[in-house]
Parts: sequence; C-alpha cells; structure tokens
Amino acid sequence: MAKIVFVEDDPEVGSLIAAYLGKHDINVVVESRGDRAEEVIQREKPDLVLLDIMLPGKDGMTLCRDLRPNWQGPVVLLTSLDSDMNHILSLEMGASDYILKTTPPAVLLARLRLHLRQAQPQNPEPLSLKPHKALRFGALCIDPINRQVTLGNDVVALSTADFDLLWELATHAGQIMDRDALLKNLRGVSYDGLDRSVDVAISRLRKKLNDNATEPFRIKTVRNKGYLFAPHAWESEA
Repeated sequence: MAKIVFVEDDPEVGSLIAAYLGKHDINVVVESRGDRAEEVIQREKPDLVLLDIMLPGKDGMTLCRDLRPNWQGPVVLLTSLDSDMNHILSLEMGASDYILKTTPPAVLLARLRLHLRQAQPQNPEPLSLKPHKALRFGALCIDPINRQVTLGNDVVALSTADFDLLWELATHAGQIMDRDALLKNLRGVSYDGLDRSVDVAISRLRKKLNDNATEPFRIKTVRNKGYLFAPHAWESEA
C-alpha cells in the first residue's frame, strides 16, 4: 500500500482527499502546517509528498525547495492557484507536478499513481554508457567512467537520473530528442502525455549548467518536438 504525506491546512479538504485515496489503496498522512512537514516526512518516509501552496509556517513552494536536497521522491503541488507563473516556479523549485484542486478526483488519482509508478525502479541494471570515453564540448566535460561532469574548473553535482539524461542528450548532440525517446531510452517506458519528469530534470540541468532559464541556449526547447543539446554553446562556463 502506497503512502502519501499530504500537507494541507484545510481539514475538510485533507479528510476528503485522504478518504478518497484510502479507498484506492493509498494511505494518506495529513499534516496541517508547512513548518512541521519536513519532520513528518522524515518520520513517515512516504512514497510521495502532496503539498498545498498556501500553508501556515512555510508555504508549499518553499517547502518543496527545502525538501529537494535530501529527498528525491515525487513532490506534487495541489493548489487552487491557477497561475502559469506559479506552475513554472513550482517546477523550478523541484516539483514533479502541479495539479489544481478543481481536477476531478479520478484524474488526481491517476496522476498520483503515475508518479508512484515512476518512482519505482524501472530497470535494476545500471544504464550502460557507451562509448566509455569522456565527451567534451568546449568548457563542458562529461566523464561516463567516473560519472562526473565538469564545467570549466567546477564539478557539477548531478543525481544519477540527471547524469543519465545529460549523457543521452549529449550523445545525440545536435539532434532533437522528444519525451518519448528520452523516457524509452532511459527508463524503458513510453510517454503518456502527462509525465513531466523529463521537463523537471531538464530544468534542473539547465540551472546547474548555467543555461538561461528564460531563453535556454545550451539545452534548447524545440516547440512541439522536444529538446536539443547544442554542441557549440559551451565555449565558456557562463
């Protein structure tokens, strides 16, 4: 039975969603304050964290940002704030998804189950990175043997999943990679139209590789097609 920590200060909303998810084999622990949530998450060790944005003590976006250095599970924001800027900001803070409270319960359940499935290891075998030779693009060096990335003189700290994504993009430098191809090559699953994990990981890569968040030029977004690793955009660190 999956476990979720739901941080929600409205007791009616918390109890209704907990009851609905409980009927579908998801155990929900409800916490009403943002400033107590991290302690609850550490104690309960949930499979997913569901956050409201407007919370007493600490807001959901700040909580999401503070969780990310020490907790890699899915974090989903469930909010009544229908704002593109909040949606974008939440992804930049490390959220896996942004769902409105007006979303039908069945759709909410489906999206939470999607994130729970994705959080499970899809392939116990480590990704085979070939060729076993470092790739260099100007100031960027990607070493698959030591799984180390450097930009100029700085080592770039990447998670295993983010390194694998960068390697997949870099070994197809100059080619457009759509979400379906990236998910199939990295995790053996097809893109279902809802999965935002690639977008979130791309956003993290851009930030760590000093790409421009507003107009990225190193890992480009090709509208309605996918992402493109630009091989000639790494001549400097900045």
